[in-house]
Amino acid sequence: MNTYTYKIGEALYINLTNRCTNSCSFCIRHNDVGIEGYDLWIEQEPTAAQVIAEIPDPGIYSEIVFCGYGEPTIKLDEMLEVCRYIKSKGNTPIRLNTNGHASLIHGKDVPHLLEGLVDTASISLNAADAQGYCEICNPQFGEEGFAAVLAFAKGCKQYVPEVIMSVVDIIGDEQVTVCKKICADMDVKFRVRALIEE
Repeated sequence: MNTYTYKIGEALYINLTNRCTNSCSFCIRHNDVGIEGYDLWIEQEPTAAQVIAEIPDPGIYSEIVFCGYGEPTIKLDEMLEVCRYIKSKGNTPIRLNTNGHASLIHGKDVPHLLEGLVDTASISLNAADAQGYCEICNPQFGEEGFAAVLAFAKGCKQYVPEVIMSVVDIIGDEQVTVCKKICADMDVKFRVRALIEE
């Protein structure tokens, strides 16, 4: 069975793909099939229409979050179509949880496409420099991936009301401090996420 949407608390989460341009050492996908009892490994990626069919009334949710077992912006066209549908039904907040590689993935500038659709962009930073990023996240783009994350966050600042960059708490206090300064210099919010144990 394919789980394309799942509810946690009052929020609805959307699982568009299992593909990702990172293979983070701490990723829960290495050890588990999903979260909160939902199996998030899918046999076939959904169309926008399939996702929309599962959200007849977006207004009943506190927010709708693109966050599954893969990088949602890999399915950018479908993601944007679902966003447009949600916004056509009201003003339910939309959050994008992303690794920040969208512009690299698609070979074009992506942040401006989020304007008026995505209310919060939560971007995984996870390291203080390109070398550390490669060691932790194993990006298919190599060190270019780290620069892309920073560029994506800067772009989102222009088009998305709230931009948050996050790190996982396993990187150590010194790295967390540097990452916090990176975010302060970019004028984006900073969050430390707890490692999800299997």
